[in-house]
Amino acid sequence: MIPTLLGIMIINFALIQFVPGGPIEQIISQIEDGGSATDRFAGGADNPNPSENSQYEGARGLPADFIKDLEKQFGFDKPAPERFLLMLVNYLKFDFGESYFRSIKVFDLIIEKMPVSITLGLWSTLIAYLISIPLGVRKAVRDGSRFDTLTSGLIIVAYAIPGFLFAILLLVLFAGGSYFQWFPLRGLTSEGFEGFSLLRKISDYLWHITLPVIAATIASFATLTLLTKNSFLDEIKKQYVITARSKGLSENRVFFGHVFRNAMLIIIAGFPGAFISIFFGSSLIIEIVFSLDGLGRLGFEAALNRDYPVLFGTLYIFGIMGLLVGLISDLMYIIVDPRIDFASRDV
Repeated sequence: MIPTLLGIMIINFALIQFVPGGPIEQIISQIEDGGSATDRFAGGADNPNPSENSQYEGARGLPADFIKDLEKQFGFDKPAPERFLLMLVNYLKFDFGESYFRSIKVFDLIIEKMPVSITLGLWSTLIAYLISIPLGVRKAVRDGSRFDTLTSGLIIVAYAIPGFLFAILLLVLFAGGSYFQWFPLRGLTSEGFEGFSLLRKISDYLWHITLPVIAATIASFATLTLLTKNSFLDEIKKQYVITARSKGLSENRVFFGHVFRNAMLIIIAGFPGAFISIFFGSSLIIEIVFSLDGLGRLGFEAALNRDYPVLFGTLYIFGIMGLLVGLISDLMYIIVDPRIDFASRDV
């Protein structure tokens, strides 16, 4: 996990160095767009020290001292390797610095936005499992039937629809588009939410979360259903099932006493991985479409504004969560099936 996380940070940091339009360019652009601001910072058109040789596009007419102060403020007065090492040391302490444009510590900002993304991921994963497992089992039992063929067609269509397109379709159909206005257009709560009673808070929250959860669930639901079906089909064809049937055991006893337990191993152990895939997949697109104030939207806005501390902080948290969930997935296999032993594998 440690070298993987280090590799992620190195790649992200290196890529950012080649992306045009950093925070200093953002400040310069804001100054150049407003005449009074330019005069105030540059000292007017008669400024005797224009930074004509500045490396920043649009910096002409701004004093060199002002540009140097900006570089020092944002930490760009140091070489890139030194900045990266300093970032590593700080990140080990979960010190992500302060946002360039929000005047708030990045760690506090991430903690504030994280519950929205985690809630969306948990709801989507839970609903996907509640629907996919019974449906997958039913499809396995009735493999090749009309029900199996019809549901397979629907699942393939659902899997083929991009998440953002499905989210927009839900908004158009059910959130005040051209048809129905059954659900709110954006956000997780209504105005005055703090003054609501407990029951009204719960209903208002569920009302707001319905469309985002459906949009986030659609692709994972299709994948998980087919995984469940194939897992059960694979177990049904094994020799121990034939032996159990030959002993006179009923189909229910064979299925629920033997097949179900073994087939569910991969599905149960894959729960952490399913959560993190939904968490990553929905954090950006779904939060932007439904205007949810979570980590995905935070990272997207930070990328647009070149707010590097926020951008690196969210990427670091995403990286740690992905690696930890991968570890948990491996541990789940051992918990669910003690026969699995990673330590005894031949390397």
